[in-house]
Amino acid sequence: MKRVGRRYRPKRVDDSYDVIVIGSGIGGLANAALLSRLGQRVCVLEQHYTAGGFTHTYERNGYEWDVGVHYIGEVHKPHSPLRRIFDVISDGQLQWAEMDETYDRIIIGDRHYDFRVGRERFAEDLKARFPADAQAIDDYVDLVRRVAGSMRNFFMGQALSPSMDRLYRMVREHRVPRECMMTTREVLESLTDNQELIGVLTGQWGDYGMPPAEATFLMHASVVKHYFSGGCYPVGGSWKIADTIVPVIRAGGGEVFTYAEVEQILVEHGRAVGVRMKDGHEIRAGRVVSDAGASNTFEKLLPEAERIRHGYPQKLKSVKPSASHICLYAGFKGTAKELGLPRTNLWIYPSPAHEDNLARYEADQSQPLPLVYISFPSAKDPDWVNHYPDKSTVEVISLGPYEWFEQWRDTTWNQRGEDYETFKAQLTERLLEVLFQHMPQLRDALDYQELSTPLSTEWFNFYGQGEIYGLDHDPERFRQRWLHPVTPVKNLYLTGQDVVTAGVGGALMGGVLTTGAMLGLQQKKLWKLLKEWEPPVPAAETESSPA
Repeated sequence: MKRVGRRYRPKRVDDSYDVIVIGSGIGGLANAALLSRLGQRVCVLEQHYTAGGFTHTYERNGYEWDVGVHYIGEVHKPHSPLRRIFDVISDGQLQWAEMDETYDRIIIGDRHYDFRVGRERFAEDLKARFPADAQAIDDYVDLVRRVAGSMRNFFMGQALSPSMDRLYRMVREHRVPRECMMTTREVLESLTDNQELIGVLTGQWGDYGMPPAEATFLMHASVVKHYFSGGCYPVGGSWKIADTIVPVIRAGGGEVFTYAEVEQILVEHGRAVGVRMKDGHEIRAGRVVSDAGASNTFEKLLPEAERIRHGYPQKLKSVKPSASHICLYAGFKGTAKELGLPRTNLWIYPSPAHEDNLARYEADQSQPLPLVYISFPSAKDPDWVNHYPDKSTVEVISLGPYEWFEQWRDTTWNQRGEDYETFKAQLTERLLEVLFQHMPQLRDALDYQELSTPLSTEWFNFYGQGEIYGLDHDPERFRQRWLHPVTPVKNLYLTGQDVVTAGVGGALMGGVLTTGAMLGLQQKKLWKLLKEWEPPVPAAETESSPA
């Protein structure tokens, strides 16, 4: 079992730190590592048995699966901002492997469309399939580039103080395309009335969990542009992300503790001064950062008096949790090469009408699955065969409305009863049949399977509705000024995907922007660190050659 971090015990924790970070998702780890490099002693507190949040992996029956890192874009380019941040917070130790040239395959009914590396190829391939919409495709690609390119201007205020952010928002609309705050369907239907093409262009909507009529185009464009240059996977598995970041935090005098459940943020005279653990132990700090999500932070961790004082019960009504999901973790006998597993993700839909497919499914479980995503982690990781010879893994994901599982909410993980197991078995069979329909060679090689549900996400990640992407990414969410790294509670900050966008890249940038906001007038130190950091020279290269 790969476990990152040190198990919490009161005697292992110092009485005080410069900063406490609640939660060890990529946003919290990035914030902690950057602060550590800037001379702060940081204590990261993770309630799970391992650090990493949705970047961790788990093992069962001799297999290993990631739980959220299925692919990441742009990190194979050494000078891309995302790669630069990962290099700085991991001390250059995190390595990446590129996927196949076709990184995503969109399958609608019996038709499939490949998204290949390169913006030009992306457009050329689509125009070959939809020649009458060639101009619309060119306009779409250009719009994606412009909207995604405006992300820095859109979120610039997140690195400023709330008062400066309010002033910035007054001019922001003149610095970003108007399509940023439109829904994806509104934007696409202004370009074309070809519903098949719209269904293909929105074939990655599972990456942010909202169908095109609900999702803001800013979120959609950022995902599409993110993968234009292809997808990558961490060498050694997604657990290596946290594993390479934790040493940087320790080098700064801090630590990452697991099994460390925070019960409440301590607030004295309007200032956050530390946390109280579930066992009653208190840890003090000059500042507290929450990577537990906006809902957990302002509904559970913040004292009731502070919640009411700052109007959080009303504020939280303006946002809603993102989608919940089911995931089948499957293990197979044979190597990825022997089984013919690709390094391409499959996105499978019954028709291009994503909203209608979803509505029918939510109303009737027997309707076709509105979305099935299939990932092949053992094929993506070149180091896999060195640790798991003659074995392969596949993940099959679909949506799972939390309401379907709510009747078992108060039961214990792995002890939820026969009815629950029967329901899971039915869902498992449906997902397997979709997998075997597209990869029939896997049917006889199946060795192990296990299904997670929204209750699994709720149990391990403390998300109240089993949501995977924090808050939903509709236009209303991006209008909320209170979703800012700096909270009205002095010395309390928010980080992660709820201050920027969903996904590893979005949460990572949340960690960066929170760090900038914490530094205030000294945030030039952060930008200098990101610009000037150099990878460490291997020891062998620093030693003189023998005479």
